[in-house]
Amino acid sequence: MKTMKSFTKLKKITSIIVFGLSVLFFIILVLSKNKLNEFASQAIKLETGSIVKKEMQQQVDSLYNYAVNEIQYEITFLEFGAKGCSACKRMETVMDKVRNKYPNKVNLVFMNILKPESQDLMKYYGIAAIPTQILLNKDGKEYFRHTGYFSLKELTNKIIIKDQN
Repeated sequence: MKTMKSFTKLKKITSIIVFGLSVLFFIILVLSKNKLNEFASQAIKLETGSIVKKEMQQQVDSLYNYAVNEIQYEITFLEFGAKGCSACKRMETVMDKVRNKYPNKVNLVFMNILKPESQDLMKYYGIAAIPTQILLNKDGKEYFRHTGYFSLKELTNKIIIKDQN
């Protein structure tokens, strides 16, 4: 009888320890999400071939280097996402508001990651998770990146900060 109680007590303690370790592991994953995303992004960029990199750099220059192609925009807002993604769906509202608030300043481009024509640009920018927002300056150079839902207020702050630079 005593061994049965000891076994039951040991089983409860083991369950508590396993649960505690699981919670701790989950917390560590959440806290290191950005570092894991950066690591995956860098790995994707490293795996991208030089031909794709060169072609995408030329494409970015021709489309988003407003200093060279003399288009009126100051910023390009690249949104990488997919139609079935809930955070991407929430970003649609933010994108509409940015489009309306900065019609002559921000060129907003949605890249559907499920479409084949988006794949090379995803590799070029190392997109590892969606939604990912990338802001390019007037010269077509990345100056800000965020993964996940990004509120209009936070995004506006990044656009306004860019104004002051």
